[in-house]
Amino acid sequence: MPWRVGSRARPVLSYAATELRLSEGRRSSSAALGDSLQRCFTCSFTGLHWSRLEDEKNMEERFWNNRIASVYCTNFRKLSTATHEERKTIHPEDADRTGEDNEKLFSEIKQRFLYFKKNKFLKEAENYQALAKLQSPKFMVIACVDSRVCPSNILGFEPGEAFTVRNVANLVPHSEFGPSETSAALEFAVRSLEVKNVLVIGHSSCAGIEALMSMKDTESRSSIDKWVTKGQAAKLRTKSSAAHLDFYQQCKHCEKESVNESLKNLLTYPWIKERVGKGELTLHGSYYDFANCTFEKWTLHVEGEEISVKDHTFWC
Repeated sequence: MPWRVGSRARPVLSYAATELRLSEGRRSSSAALGDSLQRCFTCSFTGLHWSRLEDEKNMEERFWNNRIASVYCTNFRKLSTATHEERKTIHPEDADRTGEDNEKLFSEIKQRFLYFKKNKFLKEAENYQALAKLQSPKFMVIACVDSRVCPSNILGFEPGEAFTVRNVANLVPHSEFGPSETSAALEFAVRSLEVKNVLVIGHSSCAGIEALMSMKDTESRSSIDKWVTKGQAAKLRTKSSAAHLDFYQQCKHCEKESVNESLKNLLTYPWIKERVGKGELTLHGSYYDFANCTFEKWTLHVEGEEISVKDHTFWC
């Protein structure tokens, strides 16, 4: 099927990827809680109901027993799936192999590129040529930098369908924080490309949310700490409404709560609020659990100053 192509703007944006050093230390699971405590919920909006938590221990074991590489492509070898503990142990004799290993990695990536060119680009040359001139995405996607959360892989976006920005913990700062890379991307997508949908994707085991939840006010803050504090309101609501849960479950709660906070923050930008009010732009929240491969999605309903949730669905 030909792609829909057409746009009012013709710029090219490039993004510099930054690494987030994720802590992969496993937490011990707490004793099983009663039914009343086996639920994680958010209370930001009416209409977003409670959802049951699965046995955390079994969920973690399934994930780590079936872990896959960050970069994987059918018909090609997976990149290293070594654990964090295995990767951080460097022996002197291994140092000499670093260059050789990198050559192998890039050799694999090269083959994947050539496979893409042969089986996608050349076979759909007309569509790619049209995209080279114009873009008209229907979605603006805000996702985390976590290497396990790739919107195009998860949701099957084709080139030209989704204008994407990724940051630590998939946060949208309140407009009062001033300009940021995220707000700049939002403004371009909404005002220049005139996207019709903004989708914020939260995810399980988010190290950025864990950093936010574990941060002490007296700590000297790194760049990561300073960034994730923009989700402080979600943390405070989590601490209040999920105080009976253990730390790990509070983090899961905050992973969704922070999505709701980002959705509300989107409305602090006048050019977004105006378009939402006119029905020209729709805001969506979502949550991807990569241990179980489930996807939860909800849509923001704005009527004047009243905010609620509609079309809450669960894909599994």
